[in-house]
Amino acid sequence: MNQYITGAVIKELREQKKMTQSDLAEKLGVSDKAISKWETGKGYPDITLLEPIADAFGVSVPELISGNQVRNANVSANMLRSKFYVCPVCGNVIHSMGEAVIHCHGVQLMPAEAEQTDEDHMIFIECVEDEYYVRIDHEMTKTHHISFIAAVSSDRIQMVKLYPEGNAEARFRINGVRRVYFYCNRDGLFFLDVVKGIDDRDKGYDDVEERRALENAAKNMFWKA
Repeated sequence: MNQYITGAVIKELREQKKMTQSDLAEKLGVSDKAISKWETGKGYPDITLLEPIADAFGVSVPELISGNQVRNANVSANMLRSKFYVCPVCGNVIHSMGEAVIHCHGVQLMPAEAEQTDEDHMIFIECVEDEYYVRIDHEMTKTHHISFIAAVSSDRIQMVKLYPEGNAEARFRINGVRRVYFYCNRDGLFFLDVVKGIDDRDKGYDDVEERRALENAAKNMFWKA
């Protein structure tokens, strides 16, 4: 298959739009046979047709290339849609506000899938004046460490890069922070939603189950999505 787009993606998007091969060919100014060749992998669209193809399907060029459609109806730039890409070769961290096609050291990177914190990746947040002090209970050796912590609000991201032998901690301006992410070099990306009534207090919670119970109660009382 082609390196920048596959026939399977074209066929899937065309069928989702309930378009025939003739419909798509007419929109792009090519023949029906050309569409058939693309979808069967016997030929590829010229790279100059990527934008017209994306327009025809109502997706972005990065979405078309990656084959991953944005499901969120709000496709405008929004930090709460943040995605993090981490290079397994050099450890580079790349941030985007939505779908992107990113390569590093010749490797196409996929966005890290964020998991909720657990007993092995405990995060504590305390309010200190106008900042959140974030600490993660985790070893910081060369082979097993937290590589970054990020605090995300709807319009900005604050990120602190961490290094082995240092401390797994950071301070962030509160500034409407809604979610905190951190990345373990072995286990991947984790997150914790900042909850009113819990994280605006001057103490953290060292027990995960206790925090979960408090989160559920606080969300019902205070949180507006």
